Amino acid sequence: MKRIICLASMSLLLTACGENESKEEQSNSSTELVKEEGEMEVSNVMLGKWQGMIDIPQAPLEIILTLGKDKGSMSVPVQGLTDFPFESIKYDDTSVAIQIDLAGALIKIDGELVGDQIIGTFTQNGQSFPLKLKIYKEQPLSYDSLAIPVKGGDLKVALQMPEQPTGEIVIIHAGSGPTNKDGNTLGGGSNNSLKMIAEELAEQGIASIRFDKRGIGENRALLTKEENLVLEAYVEDVESIIDYVKEDDRFNKIHLIGHSEGALIMTLVAHKVDIASLTLLAGAGRAADIILNEQLTSNLPPNLLTEAKATLEKLKAGEKVTNVSAELQSLFRPSVQPYLISWLKYAPQNELSKVKVPVLIIQGENDIQVTKEDGQALKAAKPDATVYYFEKMNHVLKDVSVDREENVASYSNPSLPLASGLIEKIVQFIK
Repeated sequence: MKRIICLASMSLLLTACGENESKEEQSNSSTELVKEEGEMEVSNVMLGKWQGMIDIPQAPLEIILTLGKDKGSMSVPVQGLTDFPFESIKYDDTSVAIQIDLAGALIKIDGELVGDQIIGTFTQNGQSFPLKLKIYKEQPLSYDSLAIPVKGGDLKVALQMPEQPTGEIVIIHAGSGPTNKDGNTLGGGSNNSLKMIAEELAEQGIASIRFDKRGIGENRALLTKEENLVLEAYVEDVESIIDYVKEDDRFNKIHLIGHSEGALIMTLVAHKVDIASLTLLAGAGRAADIILNEQLTSNLPPNLLTEAKATLEKLKAGEKVTNVSAELQSLFRPSVQPYLISWLKYAPQNELSKVKVPVLIIQGENDIQVTKEDGQALKAAKPDATVYYFEKMNHVLKDVSVDREENVASYSNPSLPLASGLIEKIVQFIK
């Protein structure tokens, strides 16, 4: 799904920056005071790395601050922002005031040391949100980080290895937009759905590879201009991963899992290369323009709806559109049109009908982005596919009630486990 059909959430402008400039390595262990002529006393317990959440309604955002005596930096892991330098930092007894110039957007962070926490506010574009930080504790990686050669450079991937491998490996592809290897979308908080799949597969002896898409997070450098991105680039990246895995003697069977738009991408891969199986999680079964038209109809006023539908028709025909209203720029801006053109030309049913390997189709009945109708359309295209509908599962693969607010909140709740029985069905199918 493209961004317009993702759930609405508060999105900060933390993606507007380029590469970072510096890193600070500090220790939280000292309790002495640092004092220089003309400066306030600064308690060293405030210096160092702090980690916490910006409490954005329905979309909490993880942030890491590195506080130095007279400089520091900010990282936002889910957005691929690492050690972006502060414009200024000032201390007053046990409080701190930070300013950051992010591509012209002024960010202010004000915090007070309360016990072992920094409690304060994060302000951007006139909007303020509560912020709570704790001393950062480095978490050891649970996976091996690999660099796989792809077009334009190396694709960094996470190889999750089980303690007792079976020889099978799953390649996992995330959904649309700025979604990373863990299933978390920029500006949309963390749910860690794909991370959980990888970890739970490992517990069953099945290895996996997941990765930030080119242009996102660790693989940000693989996409320098948005207008250069087309859907086929994602397909080629997966093909490169498969070629790499085939040279590894630890693996004898390769399986593919695609979530949301990743289901279409993995379908395109599956009828081009030699794999053992394909699993589609919350994948669309109808052409993208049909789904977009449905959602635009319920979200746009008549004048913009007429323009949007006409724009979609031209893009589906492979034509770029030069004049786009300001209200529709987020969806149809010129730089994203090459991707839309490449995406709109594929019908999921047609592509799935070309797949020769076993297919598992999994849908959630509480999915507010993809419907049961999509699962039925996929099944019709691949009659021998196995289909399973989870009664309580939503689009991010978590169990929720029919309450929409609860559903939306789950998109940014990493503490919620995967839908009950989901991993068991996937493992049973793979094995």
